[in-house]
Amino acid sequence: MSDSTASLRRKIGTADDLQSVVRTMKAVAAAGIGQYENAVHALDDYYRTVRLGLVACLRQTEPASAMPALRQDDGAIVAVVFGSDQGLVGQFNQVMVDFVVTTLGALPGQKTLWAVGERIRSRLTETNLLLGKSFILPNSIGAITPLVGQILIEVETLREKGGAARVYLFHNRPTSGSVYAPVSQRLMPLDDAWRHELAAMHWPTHQLPQVMNDKEATLLALVREYLFVSLFRACAQSLASENASRLAAMQRAEKNIEELLEDLKRTFHRLRQSGIDEELFDVVSGFEALTKSQ
Repeated sequence: MSDSTASLRRKIGTADDLQSVVRTMKAVAAAGIGQYENAVHALDDYYRTVRLGLVACLRQTEPASAMPALRQDDGAIVAVVFGSDQGLVGQFNQVMVDFVVTTLGALPGQKTLWAVGERIRSRLTETNLLLGKSFILPNSIGAITPLVGQILIEVETLREKGGAARVYLFHNRPTSGSVYAPVSQRLMPLDDAWRHELAAMHWPTHQLPQVMNDKEATLLALVREYLFVSLFRACAQSLASENASRLAAMQRAEKNIEELLEDLKRTFHRLRQSGIDEELFDVVSGFEALTKSQ
């Protein structure tokens, strides 16, 4: 009995230590979700302002002559894919890979993948799609801006060489019904459908806007901001989804540990009570034997 209870004590102690680690990781994941979601929400007003500025510019400027990003083209495709380099996120990367393969399979033209994260890149090597650039996945809000700058520079360089006409973003986004869901966004070119969508936006006042001075320069500046905010939001949403997936995994682990602890403690108390009963029986039997002998 002593060996059994000692073994159970060790198991209970190990489970308690593991439960403390899981709770710490839960707190870290929850803090990460709040950090990245707050970053996305902080950009909402600015994103809306940029879109309204584009509405004002596109009403007064011929977009086709302003920038290559505004020209319709059905050439090669570059897909920027955001993944996760952290553990305990379940099928986060595999879900994204399956979504990328399915989505790009329905599109014509040559496809090249730019992976953000080493683990998603290793998963993408198992597909038949061509791999191109790779980027280091940021681990903080402050590291997102340099990443976005690198991607925009590479996109512009590639377009100047005539190497890509369409750019798509693939990332996971937090959802209310489940932990996250994979989504895609056509980043470039900003075609007629995109311009018509902007033109349908309701202007918040009764006075129509006017663009002063150089209209094309203003349009170019707003397009650059639009591309930057779109990439920043995609990266922040992907990181928030990663932390949400880890939080869900930690919640499941915590529940399993609690159930295991309950079983171990129940077994421990049963063995301990059984040992106490045996000792009492021995005392009673010894007393009875001593009484009869006297």
